[in-house]
Amino acid sequence: MTLLDRTEAAPAHPARLILILSLAPTVGLGIGRFAYSLLLPDMRDSLHWSYSAAGFMNTINAAGYLIGALITSRLVARFGMAAVVRWSTLACVASLALCAVSGNFILLSVARLIAGVGAALAFVAGGALATTIAQSQPGRSAFLMSLFYAGPGIGILSSGLIAPFLLQAAGPGSWWLGWLVLAALSAVMTLPVLLAPIGLHAGIVSGAPAPFRVGPVMIYLVGYFMFGAGYIAYMTFMIAYVRDLGGGAAAQSAFWCLIGCSAFVTPWVWRRVMVLDRGGLSTTIILGVNAIGAALPLLGLSPAMLALSALVFGVSFFAVVATTTAFVRFNYKQPQWPGAIAAMTIAFGIGQTLGPLVVGAITDAIGSLSSALAVSAATLALGALLSALQRPLKREA
Repeated sequence: MTLLDRTEAAPAHPARLILILSLAPTVGLGIGRFAYSLLLPDMRDSLHWSYSAAGFMNTINAAGYLIGALITSRLVARFGMAAVVRWSTLACVASLALCAVSGNFILLSVARLIAGVGAALAFVAGGALATTIAQSQPGRSAFLMSLFYAGPGIGILSSGLIAPFLLQAAGPGSWWLGWLVLAALSAVMTLPVLLAPIGLHAGIVSGAPAPFRVGPVMIYLVGYFMFGAGYIAYMTFMIAYVRDLGGGAAAQSAFWCLIGCSAFVTPWVWRRVMVLDRGGLSTTIILGVNAIGAALPLLGLSPAMLALSALVFGVSFFAVVATTTAFVRFNYKQPQWPGAIAAMTIAFGIGQTLGPLVVGAITDAIGSLSSALAVSAATLALGALLSALQRPLKREA
């Protein structure tokens, strides 16, 4: 296990450094993972996939994410935080380009697997590094960490502005062109990560594993597992749902961009909730709102209802991940942070590995995407309930 040293000097521009770090999950998650939903309808039509096959592509991506979370500590111990963030982001760019090469199911699966591994490495290593940088300004640490977690929103927004209109202009079967353009965009976004001194103020040393016990937070981990399983159904199939309702490129882009834009207001909407040092309470509140956002399309299919769903889901989705980091900071000593963040990521990874495959199978069996949304909302609600049972830990001095 790698332990983070205390910084010898505060970073000169912590907000700027964390914003640059946020480009790693922008590429790995916002584009590498979530943009698949924008290209899925055309891929499914052109490649003649079932919903189970479509869900499998996100399952294999999530399996890669889980693998990445499991090996992050070893790679960081050997190569360092900054190197892991940089190389994993480059791997995500390469995987996007690979998706444009062929419609072969196995090749696409390999590309999605690589994207998942890279995204996890970038997110876990980048999150631990951002947490250390944020501690240089304790009074702003929650806000600074929110900047890092806004990264996926940047990716969602940018891909939402490009992919639907590109597919409409190029016509059916142009999904490969979408992957190629997103790969080029990601390459540009990766340049600041490669050039900035992101590891200058956060050295690392190798040592014995810091004590971390799963037992006291098992109920919280199960709740976070439910979040991983529940959110992915919404993020995987909602664009297909909008298209099936007759929504064209503009409607799909608007819906996706609303989710992405929500990330930018997350720090202000939830700043009072984020500082609650009451066990799993902050996660419960925000995850409950996330469940409501996922359930709203079941109550009505008007454009206003779909827009409200995107806003409510988006503004809470990004915040749920941030609450787990806040929970770690409140309940563990600094040397335990990497292990605790990794445990959270593993629980999340297992959930999002199983979610797409199960929901895809349910959708094929029932024949309606509404069933996917119902399962998603119910799973998120259960996760909120379980998180409410987590009590604060007694942290050793």
